[in-house]
Amino acid sequence: MRPYFFFSYARRDHLVGGAFVDQFFTDLRDELARIEPEAGPGELAYRDTERLRVGDDWERQLSRMVGASRTMVALYSPAYFASAYCGKEWTAFDHRTRRHEEQTGESVPALIPVLWEPPPGDLPAEVRRIQYVQDDFGPEYATGGLRHLLRTDPHGTAYRLVVRVVAERVREAAAWRVSELRDLDLGRVEGCFPVPEIAPVAARSSLVRLFVAARWIGDRSDRAAAANGDRVPPQRSEGPPATGADGAGGSDERYRGGWYGAHPRDWAPYHPPRLPSLAVQAQQVITRAGHSTSLETVGPDLADALDRARENNEVSVLLVDPWAAAGEPYRQALRDFDRQNHPVTAVLLPDGSDDPPPGPARARLWEGVREVFARTWLHRSGPEPLFRIHVRRERFERELLSTVTVAQNRLLDQVDDDPVTARAQFGLGPDPRPMPGLTIPAWPPPAPSAPSNPRNPSNPSNPSGPPEPPPDPPAQAGPPPPRPGNTPGNGAAPGARAVLREETVPPATRASSEGEADR
Repeated sequence: MRPYFFFSYARRDHLVGGAFVDQFFTDLRDELARIEPEAGPGELAYRDTERLRVGDDWERQLSRMVGASRTMVALYSPAYFASAYCGKEWTAFDHRTRRHEEQTGESVPALIPVLWEPPPGDLPAEVRRIQYVQDDFGPEYATGGLRHLLRTDPHGTAYRLVVRVVAERVREAAAWRVSELRDLDLGRVEGCFPVPEIAPVAARSSLVRLFVAARWIGDRSDRAAAANGDRVPPQRSEGPPATGADGAGGSDERYRGGWYGAHPRDWAPYHPPRLPSLAVQAQQVITRAGHSTSLETVGPDLADALDRARENNEVSVLLVDPWAAAGEPYRQALRDFDRQNHPVTAVLLPDGSDDPPPGPARARLWEGVREVFARTWLHRSGPEPLFRIHVRRERFERELLSTVTVAQNRLLDQVDDDPVTARAQFGLGPDPRPMPGLTIPAWPPPAPSAPSNPRNPSNPSNPSGPPEPPPDPPAQAGPPPPRPGNTPGNGAAPGARAVLREETVPPATRASSEGEADR
């Protein structure tokens, strides 16, 4: 097999920004599949996290793929040029293109750089001869790199342009079929940018905590709502939501605020209602993006739970039923949330197009929501809002992933404001010492400090309130993909959790072979 491109990137970049690295790889592969439909799914790209399995000789497999892939996409960053093993991959593939030119007289631009973050100023001469900035990518790409574009606008025009152009370059270069290196052994390659020993990087948490505020069958607020002339949830006797896109719940009765079940997590707000419920759909979407999730019901201790999540470097998302926001048992907890500062928590309020139809009833419903979220409501129109109302079915998944990305970026920005405290919080020692020719900042050893996060205590729950819903389901967490040096038996050790990771990968201690430690 000769993949269209080999994906070469630094392990450290994936540890601190795995969500973005994974998104770019996936988007690039999908765009290449669109413009090169004859290529099979397994032929498009090679990435070690997707192909390496337990028991594989990872160095032999990487050597074979670097020697066989038609092109190589290299993510340039300070971490990339501080990785001896990335230097081996880069040098080996550059040798392939030069050897092909000597044998055929064809100069093929098969080594395709992507500026992930601005690289060090003093690059090796071999690297400087290959252009890695393109004018039509814009000044933001040239000064901040692709990671900056993903952080500011993960689905924006500038980012999509880079993906499209790189995919086209891969297709064009792949058509030349650069000669293979069948006997390549990366372990014996002397890379053009090897560096001294690098300190291990701690893993960062990618847990997204989901909280649901929705009605359920047996909710005593039904009777109060009926007394006020409001609509109440349909009963389970109407039948569960259909599994197909066009199926409705068993009754022909007009859609009334969504379908509700025995637990708030069963809430299906859109018409026609269908499985899975909104909470389960949110878990599936976030898990597919590479994160793990937990699912809880909004309760009186919501503010405490959000503070604990923040202290653990985790972001949170509230899925709020507009019909339940202004009623018990959620009103007080949501008001407390609104009065406090939770900068890495998103709030999504789904809305069916006719739920209710425009008129006084609809105005009353959303006025009640606005009363509960009085302060947060004012920030719904900002450049990157975490409070989003009227979220329709066709936009739910995109809005959800967008808010998760924004929340993670804000969390990372807060960490970046105080790097010394951040490294202490994540259990990290000082940065590696700078090496000649590379501009890599080295922070001093942090002083130990206990994190504090004062907040106002939440009000106790009302003992005469509605019955408690059933217990929440356990967190869903997918297994992390393997990385050289992070697979069982290669010297991996568990480490502190931190922020902005696509999967939870334990940090590696110094491995026995050079490739395992500095990939």
